[in-house]
Amino acid sequence: MSESKHEGASLSRRRLFQSLSLIPIAAALPACSSGDSGSATRGAAAATARYRPTFFNTAQYALLVAIADRLIPHDAIGPGAVELGVPEFIDRHMATPYANGAIWYTQGPYLEAAPEFGYQGRLSLREILRTGLDALDAHCRRSFDGKAFADLDPGQQDDLLKAAEAGKLELEEIPAKTFFSYLLGEVRNGYFADPVHGGNKDMGSWKMIGYPGMRADYMDWVEVRDKPYPLGPVDLAGRRG
Repeated sequence: MSESKHEGASLSRRRLFQSLSLIPIAAALPACSSGDSGSATRGAAAATARYRPTFFNTAQYALLVAIADRLIPHDAIGPGAVELGVPEFIDRHMATPYANGAIWYTQGPYLEAAPEFGYQGRLSLREILRTGLDALDAHCRRSFDGKAFADLDPGQQDDLLKAAEAGKLELEEIPAKTFFSYLLGEVRNGYFADPVHGGNKDMGSWKMIGYPGMRADYMDWVEVRDKPYPLGPVDLAGRRG
């Protein structure tokens, strides 16, 4: 990867951390080896191929993988979303009461409300994602001579995602900004959640930020900012990272 691409990926990841004010950072952010980004991508693709989605169809899941890879790419700071199993996390999360709308209020009236009032539409989370993925795929094929999102170069992919985030991308059946915001939230959740839920494989993101995980007592280190926590993380199952 070129220096400019590394810089872009690092800025993207830094922006991700800036938006996660509720994630407890127990120590200074340790540096990670950049390694071979090509090998990381191939390894991620192989890991993804081993998982068979139960909610998304093949085309939707391939698009989900491609988007997750752009939102949190592998770089010199740490592992990417795909290699940590974020698409698997999202697919598995779609079976939960939260994702299927069992605990959402989805009755009318359906209004365009200010952001502080939250989502006011009829779709559940999994319907938002599935509808948005199909709409984005259709948009790409119309706009790029039949090419899917995954077939576009990284710059084109990033432009589409930025347009969706800003609400400047016209998708059928769903506002692009709504789709993007919920998908980005799912990618973040899968990246930092306990591995029991399918993402954060081998506690990779916790190791990157120095988070101790489910260790019983690390209160003496909560206020420490000038050196990393000395022990690896522990997940809910009691496995050590």
